[in-house]
Amino acid sequence: MPISERELATELAQALARRIGEPRYKLWFERHTRFKVERDVLIVGVPNRHFEEWLHNTFVADIVAAAGEVFGRPMAVDFRIDPQLFQAARREQVEARANHAAKAVEQPPTPEEPSSDPSPSPASIKAELPFPATPSPPGATPAPAGKKPASPRRTRRWRRLAEFVIGPCNRVAHASAVSVVEDPGEGANPLVLHGPVGTGKTHLLEGIYAGLRRARPQWRVTYVTAEDFTNRFVQAMRTGKLAAFRKQFRDCDALLVDDLHFLAKKRATQEEFLHTFDALQSDGRQMVVTCDCHPRLADDFSPELTDRLLGGGIWGLLPPDRDTRLAILRTLGGQNEPVPDAVLEHLAGQLRGNVRELEGALHALHHFCRVTGRKLDLAAAREALGDLLRHAIRVVQLADIDRAVCSALRMQTGLLQSRGRSRGVSHPRMVAMYLARKHTAASYAEIGAHFGGLNHSTAVVAEKRVRAWLTADSELALGIRRVRVREVVERAERDLLK
Repeated sequence: MPISERELATELAQALARRIGEPRYKLWFERHTRFKVERDVLIVGVPNRHFEEWLHNTFVADIVAAAGEVFGRPMAVDFRIDPQLFQAARREQVEARANHAAKAVEQPPTPEEPSSDPSPSPASIKAELPFPATPSPPGATPAPAGKKPASPRRTRRWRRLAEFVIGPCNRVAHASAVSVVEDPGEGANPLVLHGPVGTGKTHLLEGIYAGLRRARPQWRVTYVTAEDFTNRFVQAMRTGKLAAFRKQFRDCDALLVDDLHFLAKKRATQEEFLHTFDALQSDGRQMVVTCDCHPRLADDFSPELTDRLLGGGIWGLLPPDRDTRLAILRTLGGQNEPVPDAVLEHLAGQLRGNVRELEGALHALHHFCRVTGRKLDLAAAREALGDLLRHAIRVVQLADIDRAVCSALRMQTGLLQSRGRSRGVSHPRMVAMYLARKHTAASYAEIGAHFGGLNHSTAVVAEKRVRAWLTADSELALGIRRVRVREVVERAERDLLK
């Protein structure tokens, strides 16, 4: 008796779950995919393109192996958007927004007490993507005459990990975020994501939040910005409600804090956060934070807080390289009117900024074509974005390298141009020479002359030595401080790319 397609799909699901683990299967495949066979091709139905890209990049080898195990022969795999799964995903999003809005109307936070809602207040949310406001509930009191009614509370769309564009600049950070969703409390705890603005730290944090809420609906997952944490702490101090504040943050199953560098120089708030940190970590609960630099380079964090952060997984995100910029533009371009690939490649090659700059360029281009009636092509892009593209091309000078390295290591300006032979000067000078070869068109002789009047062979040796340090992940000894060479290079390059 021939086996039915449903039974084949069940066997395939079981084989795949054995390979990747039951939790990962339930998180990424159950209710989100549909299997069927057309000749020697396994069709994997998915709800949207982002899911398609994520599953293909992450699990295609496991799917092929599981299909070969079930069918007893090699099977090609083809991902397709399934209309029913697409509609189900849309309904789920609409229902989630409606439920969130209903809760916001029924239980608004009082001004006298910090909100017990684990979601941050609209004022503290960065990069919010608003949706239409919900209507007022029956019997709501109208606004007094002559006064502008208060803005209704808006729901928030949490970005997901499947929507994140992966490249060499963020691959490890993204993989760490996925591991937190799949196995929270194990491995990287706390997970620290650091990097300049617009590189995707908040996107990953939101993706972790959405993934944990979806995978573990019974958990209390708290997402808050450091600014909101500070405001709630100060309010609790003023009103004598510290017990309620501490219960809110110390009884959660996972705590996600965005922009931790906001706590710099706020000693009382840092101390309170440190106690919260210890309470959660002692119970093995997951913590994830983002900040603008590596904790070791954050001067204004207390030694105790820095020490706690260094005990977990720390991964940096860099501004996107050209290939990643192109992938981001293709993803953003698919959300509105399609943009010709030649235009996207031109923008990816010319723009050097972060994701927000890329998104802004596309918005400006669409708006220009809409108001002028022009066809969206390369000529229109050059005309619409002429000023932006001109300012995006920045020529890096040796003086810029000098300033960036001194800033990264908190050294006195001009010290790298001295002939000092101590390691505290000579090693940073080597890093500067390495960066000068990487980011400028200066010759070895010009680099050596700028940094201490040295000859070209010194610059050659410096470049080779720094490359070896980066390969070995070595540290620089700066007095009582020790700093990884990679962190110094990354921080200086962030300064150069601003």
